[in-house]
Amino acid sequence: MTRILGHFVNGKNLTGASARTHDIFNPTTGEVQAAVALASREDISAAVDAAAQAFPAWAATNPQKRARVMFKFKELVEKDMENLAKMISSEHGKILPDARGDVQRGLDVVEFACGIPHLQKGDYTEAAGPGIDVYSMRQPLGVVAGITPFNFPAMIPMWMFSIAIACGNTFINKPSERDPSCPLRLSELMMEAGAPEGVLNCVNGDKEAVDALIEDPRVKAISFVGSSDIAQYIYANGAANNKRVQAFGGAKNHMIILPDADMENAVNQLIGSAYGSAGERCMATPVAVPVGDETADALISMLKPKVEALRIGPSMSEDSDLGPLVTAQHRDRVANYIQMAVSEGQKLIVDGRDFALQGYENGFFLGGTLLDNAKPEHQSYQEEIFGPVLQIVRADHFDDAVALPSDHQYGNGVAIFTRNGAAAREFAQRVNVGMVGVNVPIPVPVAYHTFGGWKRSGFGDTNQHGPEGVKFWTKIKTITQRWPEDVQGAEFVIPTMG
Repeated sequence: MTRILGHFVNGKNLTGASARTHDIFNPTTGEVQAAVALASREDISAAVDAAAQAFPAWAATNPQKRARVMFKFKELVEKDMENLAKMISSEHGKILPDARGDVQRGLDVVEFACGIPHLQKGDYTEAAGPGIDVYSMRQPLGVVAGITPFNFPAMIPMWMFSIAIACGNTFINKPSERDPSCPLRLSELMMEAGAPEGVLNCVNGDKEAVDALIEDPRVKAISFVGSSDIAQYIYANGAANNKRVQAFGGAKNHMIILPDADMENAVNQLIGSAYGSAGERCMATPVAVPVGDETADALISMLKPKVEALRIGPSMSEDSDLGPLVTAQHRDRVANYIQMAVSEGQKLIVDGRDFALQGYENGFFLGGTLLDNAKPEHQSYQEEIFGPVLQIVRADHFDDAVALPSDHQYGNGVAIFTRNGAAAREFAQRVNVGMVGVNVPIPVPVAYHTFGGWKRSGFGDTNQHGPEGVKFWTKIKTITQRWPEDVQGAEFVIPTMG
């Protein structure tokens, strides 16, 4: 009998009212290992009820006590790290060391949220006018929600709910139905850490659940990470329903390699960022831009044998470079993009489509693929492939290299590899992309800075985590006060504080 995962609402594991389910695969074997219940609108409403009931008391809890819950949650997640990593690997397909990194990068933001007593402080101005003081306070929004993707089932939920809950909100997480076990376990650990019932809820589902969250007026804000089309849908419909929304979409990150770069270092960094996690990262590097044909030829000659030697193994492996893709459908989609690139005239240097792992022939595996001579007008270059595929776009000059990521529809991340500090500085200033790495292949900012892309990689005005996260999950109230000793006369002009 198939094991069915449900929801975590108001401190309890529930199956929900809906009879609909979604299969959860083991990407290494291709077998169905469980199913997850898909929430109905009634299930979403019950989760919002729980969060709404928990909100007043949690918002009134002083920030030191909320911080102590986050400290305890951090401790519990660290103790449960191996279990969480195995959940991720078994359902997503990323190898165990990468799954541990998924959890750790989420914990980095939990650590930041532990500083909420300082982070949520307002401002105070004494004597802003005659006998007048002005001060501000940051207050929680209420019931808020996160819609999180399959590729980081630990990191991105923790990026969202740790700051939101620390600020005094109550939270509903709607994770991907492809790998829901880790988000459910994180909800249980938050309860064990001392969060009251209803503070963190996890409801699994599909579009029906998403639309219910968008349309429920009690949900005050939504954070989303996923594809750009869905990000734009959630941003537009969330705003139409009077919600605060941040929605992060797809990516096509470039690595620019100048002729003076340390080529061995650039190749080593590129191979990891292009093929790690089978390319299923929004900050992966699926495009390399060598400047000049000599640079391109040197890059390819060093890159080709490394791509051919990639160690591809089961997701529970400790010593593989990458594992399988998340589903058979996604593997086939990536393979179709490879054929599209070839049809567009790109040179297929390494073809990973025929890869099969002995003993795991039914797994969702794809070998590393390397393509040369991609062009800006190619559809396979314009769209996000999200697999172990690296395309090389040759640039004649530095300005051409700056233009490629700047003109692309996506603007999540970009990197430049060079020994020239002036060129790197100019590139960082000019490039039209939200996150830039200088000799850093995956420029995901540390937790106390902020994460966010531009153009179709990000919809909304506020980024994730760091000070921007506190800003997104709170609203400012400003108080102007005066305590006069005598009766004041009527004033018919705008006060000038003079």
